[in-house]
Amino acid sequence: MRYAVSICLDSFALLSWLQDEAGAAMTEGFLSQATGAHDFQCYVSAINMGEVYYRLSRIHSAAEADRFWEEAQQGHIPLTIVEPTLQRIQQAARLKARYPIAYADAFAAQLAQEKQLPLASGDPELRVLEAHGEITPP
Repeated sequence: MRYAVSICLDSFALLSWLQDEAGAAMTEGFLSQATGAHDFQCYVSAINMGEVYYRLSRIHSAAEADRFWEEAQQGHIPLTIVEPTLQRIQQAARLKARYPIAYADAFAAQLAQEKQLPLASGDPELRVLEAHGEITPP
């Protein structure tokens, strides 16, 4: 399926893709589209990148985490990494204060809100944000 707009990815979506779990095909589709189209980007918060890094390091190895990090930084994985600013941190903290979500999830949701894009995730914790209209799924 081809999307006309870009997408935001959270760590859950990236980890499912990296570990070939449920949801991997959807994330692969988004990354493939970002590779082949100039008008489509996969945005990810730098906070979520850190979460992917530490999870890969714990579950697999530091070498695998380093490989992912380098490939993303060098553009081999078509991710547009968005760094936190004080404003983004405050907005994410507001979401965390209002909803029972993980702190890193708040950054993914904040980025989706800022970019006015759907958030690709399989994380059941984020359903509360969907239910309250804070984010939209793809």
